[in-house]
Amino acid sequence: MNRIGVLTSGGDAPGMNAAIRAVVRSGLYYGKEMIGVKYGFQGLLDKNIEKMRAGSVGSIIQRGGTILQSYMSEDISTDAGQEKAIDNMKELEIDALIVIGGREAMKTAESLSEKNFPCVGIPAVIDNNIPGVEESIGFDTALNTVIDYIDRIRDTASSHEKTSIIEVMGKDTGILALWSGLAGGAENILIPEKKEDVEGIVERIKRGEGREKRYSIIIVAEGTVSGNDLTVKLKQDAGIDSRLTVLGHTQRGGAPSARDRVLASRLGAYAIDLLINHKFGKVVQIRNNKPVSMNFKEIFSQASLIDDEMYDLSERLSL
Repeated sequence: MNRIGVLTSGGDAPGMNAAIRAVVRSGLYYGKEMIGVKYGFQGLLDKNIEKMRAGSVGSIIQRGGTILQSYMSEDISTDAGQEKAIDNMKELEIDALIVIGGREAMKTAESLSEKNFPCVGIPAVIDNNIPGVEESIGFDTALNTVIDYIDRIRDTASSHEKTSIIEVMGKDTGILALWSGLAGGAENILIPEKKEDVEGIVERIKRGEGREKRYSIIIVAEGTVSGNDLTVKLKQDAGIDSRLTVLGHTQRGGAPSARDRVLASRLGAYAIDLLINHKFGKVVQIRNNKPVSMNFKEIFSQASLIDDEMYDLSERLSL
């Protein structure tokens, strides 16, 4: 194995550049030729590659986004697209591929592995929604970004005595909403895994009013209900005026936290270690402060479950 490719796919996450850096420099340390694939899996289909040297990844550990760019390729989800990608990699003499990205990127890497092309996946997604992975690259940074906004919005919410709704990312999982809501002291947290009706929210707000609490913070995962719809329902059903803030892609940007930089560095180096030792079809992560790997199939056989105890704690502390 002499030539190793690396790409980033899906939504960008802070720490992707740190992971690219670790992959490239670890590969070079072992004497391997490192190839950066531009624009995700589409770059494989278009043969859009560049040779990566130590200087290619200099001064990027602190940068958000991804220097390799990212792209959502529809063609790579088909068997024909995957076969073409494999043929192109063989033509380009790429012997193995490291994929940095979210759940869909890991699924594509799994499919390539099933077609007997050596792949290793590095989880990087702010939603932290890959089953079986305790913490993905980018989650910590996004979490701290959301908390910063919650703190700022709380200042103005208390000044005007208004209920504030903050919509965060999370189409099919509320992990980011739950963690940020608990850390930010939100009175209500709405996530896809736990359906709560408007009546329950209103009751909690009224309990706060009973002890002269003049405002509330509501965190909503985008996959639960839109913040706009909730704003309307609170007004129509309970006469509660509220202000909505949709954080959107601000959650993805910014310099990665120290935790994400270290996580990305460890996982990137470990992914290279696996390839050097001819261990493929794996997703890497940290457990008990040690880098470990799991088979792609093992990852996707698990359910992505919310921590019920943490959710119950958030409700207990929001009295």
